[in-house]
Amino acid sequence: MKIAMWSGPRNLSTAMMYAFAARGDCAVSDEPFYAAYLSATGIDHPMRAEVIASQPTDPAKVATLCAGPNPDSLPHWYQKHMTMHMIPDFDRGFLRGLTNVFLLRHPARVIASYVKKREAPTLADIGFVQQAELFDQVADLTGAVPPVITAESIRQNPRQALTRLCDALGLPFTDRMLHWPAGPKPHDGVWAPHWYNAVHRSTGFEDPEGPLPDLPPEYQHLADQALAAHDRLAAHAI
Repeated sequence: MKIAMWSGPRNLSTAMMYAFAARGDCAVSDEPFYAAYLSATGIDHPMRAEVIASQPTDPAKVATLCAGPNPDSLPHWYQKHMTMHMIPDFDRGFLRGLTNVFLLRHPARVIASYVKKREAPTLADIGFVQQAELFDQVADLTGAVPPVITAESIRQNPRQALTRLCDALGLPFTDRMLHWPAGPKPHDGVWAPHWYNAVHRSTGFEDPEGPLPDLPPEYQHLADQALAAHDRLAAHAI
């Protein structure tokens, strides 16, 4: 099985990658379209040159790799994808051969976390509109509504949430998904030193978050813009 987990940034996505890597029967890949996205858009991100040098920049080649044989002949392959990396020029046909899942987190929490790493995000940077578009496209391509899981439900009860996710995927749940060693991982993208400091200190999922953060007006406006896409997918959460 090839599991493509689609989220925006700061969505618990790296912790989820670590959880699947800990299974022992699952290869993982970290944002395979990142270099292609940066190369095609010219957008400036932290460690841009290092990212572009670390991965293929041809989106067709990346898509072929994602739909190809699983690494190390393992039975499963978890691909951590960022929704904003799939710009309109990139062909989406390869999604038919993947088991697509959508990971969702409230926009206010995403923005509060994102601005600690990169200032002045736009709606396009946080990926909610693209996530809703990909959700609809996957449903059209496959004829089925793909599963959605929220970061909040995972942090509220990791065992229960991941059991539901594994059931939706047809995978057996294992307790190994709840813990991983602290520190960098061999499957981290080259950008990890900038973005992964907190998750590198973790050995499992963190406790539930408190109330939504208070945002300054410009960021609250951004969260409000993203909320309709968030809420539409949240209605399908398992």
